[in-house]
Amino acid sequence: MARVLVIEDERSLAQVMRDYLERAGFEVHLAFRGDTGLDAFRRLRPDVVLLDLNLPGMDGLDVAREMRRLSDTPILMVTARVDEVDQLLGLELGADDYITKPFSPRVLVARVRAVLRRMQAPPTPHRLQVHDLDIDLDAHRVTRSGTPIRLTPTEFRLLVTLARQPGRVFTREQLLQAVQDTPFVGYERTIDTHIKNLRAKLEPDPKRPRYIETVFGVGYRLRRDDA
Repeated sequence: MARVLVIEDERSLAQVMRDYLERAGFEVHLAFRGDTGLDAFRRLRPDVVLLDLNLPGMDGLDVAREMRRLSDTPILMVTARVDEVDQLLGLELGADDYITKPFSPRVLVARVRAVLRRMQAPPTPHRLQVHDLDIDLDAHRVTRSGTPIRLTPTEFRLLVTLARQPGRVFTREQLLQAVQDTPFVGYERTIDTHIKNLRAKLEPDPKRPRYIETVFGVGYRLRRDDA
């Protein structure tokens, strides 16, 4: 049974989220403040976190920043902030997905299941090697010339998608579909933010990427070994 931590200060909404998630078979824990939510995260070690951004005690973006420093646990932001800047900032901090209020509880359950599938599904083949990158699909581990590189689940899924077909150009829409598993409505810049985060971790010089290339007007590709 996957463990879900819901950090949401609207108690009635948090209860609805818990009811639907428990009916779907999840173990659910609630926190109503950012600081107590972070304490619960350290104590419970959940499999996925549903995190509101507007929280008393500690802002949700600060909570996400600290969670990402501690672990790679998937974070799904739940927010009434519709400003693109806020959503992109959350993604830059390492959140894997976001959903804006109001939302369907069934959609929320589907998004939680999708992010957990990305963590649990055993992909094949078991290993990909491109340039000096070694991608262990079973262990969800990436190394560059033997040095471990810590990626979030979404960043890992994005890299795997690109690495399976080096040289192929993927549109932003194709990459969003590959990393989300479910129909996704959002800003195209969402994938740009994930690419930016991925480059910051992979590239010796992110301003001059040697692995992930931008194909202007189309999308992105992973450069082939022989290119």
